[in-house]
Amino acid sequence: MAARRLRRVVASQPGFINLKSSSGSADSLSSRRKRVNKNKKKNWNKHSDINDVEEFLDDVRLQERTTGGLLSEKADDSLFFVDVGQPKKAEQKPEPKAEPVEGKKRKNRASRPLRIDLILQHDSLVPPPKDVLAYQQPNAKKLRRIAQKAEQLAAKGVVPRRQKQLLNRRTVVRTAKKAATETNNNPDREYYNIWGQETKDSADPWYLQQTGKKLVKRPEKLNEKPSMLPAVEVMAPGGSYNPDFFSHQSLLQEAHEVEVKKQKEEDKIERQLAVNKEDTATEETTLQEQVEGLVEEEKEEEEEETAANEEESEDVAVGAIALAEKKTERQRKREKAEKIKEQRRLAGRRQTDQRQQLFQLRSIKASIKQQEETTEARHKQRKAKQEAEKAQPRRLGRLKFQAPDLEVQLSDELAGSLRRLKPEGSVLKDRFKSLQKRNLIEPRERAKFKRRHKVKYVEKRAFREIT
Repeated sequence: MAARRLRRVVASQPGFINLKSSSGSADSLSSRRKRVNKNKKKNWNKHSDINDVEEFLDDVRLQERTTGGLLSEKADDSLFFVDVGQPKKAEQKPEPKAEPVEGKKRKNRASRPLRIDLILQHDSLVPPPKDVLAYQQPNAKKLRRIAQKAEQLAAKGVVPRRQKQLLNRRTVVRTAKKAATETNNNPDREYYNIWGQETKDSADPWYLQQTGKKLVKRPEKLNEKPSMLPAVEVMAPGGSYNPDFFSHQSLLQEAHEVEVKKQKEEDKIERQLAVNKEDTATEETTLQEQVEGLVEEEKEEEEEETAANEEESEDVAVGAIALAEKKTERQRKREKAEKIKEQRRLAGRRQTDQRQQLFQLRSIKASIKQQEETTEARHKQRKAKQEAEKAQPRRLGRLKFQAPDLEVQLSDELAGSLRRLKPEGSVLKDRFKSLQKRNLIEPRERAKFKRRHKVKYVEKRAFREIT
């Protein structure tokens, strides 16, 4: 804003050069102005003549675009030049004109810029605005303070502890590497393959980690395939356009088993949802439900009396227990002696059992061997189950994988030739199901469209007139 105000002030000076003609402004001044009340704000913009100001600003912008600034501020050397005519050339013999070569013409023609490129060139001399955000850095103040502190320590000759450790470790690595190259500098060294794999960096891992040069270790699990199934599964021989009788029957049997399994699942759901006729409501059951909860007063009084008697008996028992809590010294000694006697008896019984186990070593070994065999069998069974699961689709999302239907034709639908063959299935669906089966994508279903507003039907006049 300050620069723009300065330009306006400069342009208002008597030495300002105007590129545009001021005939329109003179005509507007000569015309008679309409008298309007300027006390009201709504008449300010409506009846204010600002054409002279807009023309002046347009002229300033034009000068900035074409010359890079105001003409009044330019030096005379940049605006005028002395025309002294063309310099006289020394008299020379006319050289024979060489025949034009097509290659040179094409070369000169290709070097010229295209007209469309000249139109699209930036012709404004106004410099682009400075992007303040491009110079901003996150935590710039903090980083500047850290750099200043490091410079002060370096001026004093103080080396940070981390940098000192890095330098010490790096020197050890360099010396070891140098010694290794010296020992290998002999004619009997191994052949170096320039196209072979790169050797791993022999630097100290701690140094690489601290300097940020250590690469991230790739997990071994990423190298394993998510499924052992092939990308394209070969169809059974019974799915051919002209199959063998037995292979076609085996494929039909497989499809039949799939359909029977589906039918069994549907029947199971129907049985679970079926209503038992015995559970239907009758007049007796409805009357029993209505009467339930209505108890006679006599039964309630009997229940209250029995509850009161039980409370009295409990109070008597609690009182007896409270009176019998205090024990004499003789009773305590007797209980202690019985407790010690019971402990000794249990210890003797334990020792006897241990002695008896010496004579049961054969049976113990047999039981241990049998337990190991069962454990090994379970381990093998678990391994076999894991290997079988590798070929099965895993549960990757909320939906389970649904195997596609077998593409099989009945015996009367077989064409026998490629001309009469009817295409079945879809390649796109087959590839999509293959990706799901190989655990590359999760099973998904198509998104359902939900209408936000109900459809409104309106009868037009023309339709009403017809009906």
